[in-house]
Amino acid sequence: MGASFVPMSQVNDNQPLGTPTWLDLGVSDVDAAKDYYATLFGWDFEDGPLGTTCLLRGLPVAGLRAGDSTAGTAWRVHLATDDCDATAKAVEAAGGTVVEEPHEVGDLGRAALVVDTVGVALGLWQGRAFPGCRLVNEPDTLVRNDLVTANPRPARDFYTAVFDFTLDGNPDLPDFDFTFLRRPDGYEIGGILGLPGAKSAWATTFEVADTDATVARAGAAVTPEDTPYGRSATFTDPFGVELSVIARPAE
Repeated sequence: MGASFVPMSQVNDNQPLGTPTWLDLGVSDVDAAKDYYATLFGWDFEDGPLGTTCLLRGLPVAGLRAGDSTAGTAWRVHLATDDCDATAKAVEAAGGTVVEEPHEVGDLGRAALVVDTVGVALGLWQGRAFPGCRLVNEPDTLVRNDLVTANPRPARDFYTAVFDFTLDGNPDLPDFDFTFLRRPDGYEIGGILGLPGAKSAWATTFEVADTDATVARAGAAVTPEDTPYGRSATFTDPFGVELSVIARPAE
């Protein structure tokens, strides 16, 4: 939802605090998810300590794991930290809950699972050998995350307290209750959209080369729309998970 985007990039190191650095999806049938996302995005797959890693040009771009996808789950975002233990404590101090305490994931990094003040689960990731998504902001990779919630004020208070984000509005969307989330260096990591009646969730957007072609491959009965940021569409995968795609205009 409403954003300025950054150029395509390859990630080689642990990202600064609060940057969306990894995403994974729990599904009841991982093999079926592989088939679907291979068709949708051209991904390859490799099994390992993080479950099934989705690859583009041999580099990790997302993950799949066995889980229950029948309850309207979403792609789960993991935010970067250089001190997982300290960030987990900050989550609790800001009114959130630590569901999985900080723990080592081999030599890949240190991780925790937390729940924010509007009930959304997210991961914390202190990357070492594995920084997270190695490709972002290019076709068939993650380009954006936005928190959608009916109760935006406590969410904004939580994320600014835990991750040192600052907030500012979006003049392109004057009719929406939308604020950008920015790191202390000014880098925009996403936003928070207040939407009455919405179930709180981090919404995930993937960049694509051609939105209409991607929607056709998905077999989705939706019509892409032109926005100030590109041609976009939102649809639900076969596992009940909502995702968005966008083709950005050529610069």
